[in-house]
Amino acid sequence: MAGRHYHHGNSPAAWAAVIVVFIGFGIGGAYTIMAEPLGVLAGGVVTLLGGVVGLVMRSMGLGQAPAPAPVSRPAAASAAIPAQSTGETREPAVS
Repeated sequence: MAGRHYHHGNSPAAWAAVIVVFIGFGIGGAYTIMAEPLGVLAGGVVTLLGGVVGLVMRSMGLGQAPAPAPVSRPAAASAAIPAQSTGETREPAVS
C-alpha cells in the first residue's frame, strides 16, 4: 500500500504533551508518598498543563495532519445463486 501511513500520536505535539503529563504524574506521585497536599496539587496542575501544551502545539501546526477521507467503492452486487432443484437460494462462496 503506497502513500503516507497515519499513526495515532506520532507528532511532536503528542510527544511533548505525554512527556509533560508523565512529569506531572511523577511530581504528584512523589508528593503523595511524602503526604504533601500542595505538592500533589502542583503535580495535578503540571499534568493538566501537558494537555494544554499538546493543544497549543497542535494549533501551531506541530500535530499530525488529518487523515484523508476514505475512498468509497461501489458495493459489489450480491448475487444469490439458486439451488439446483429445490428453489432455495444460497450465498456465493467467499474466496
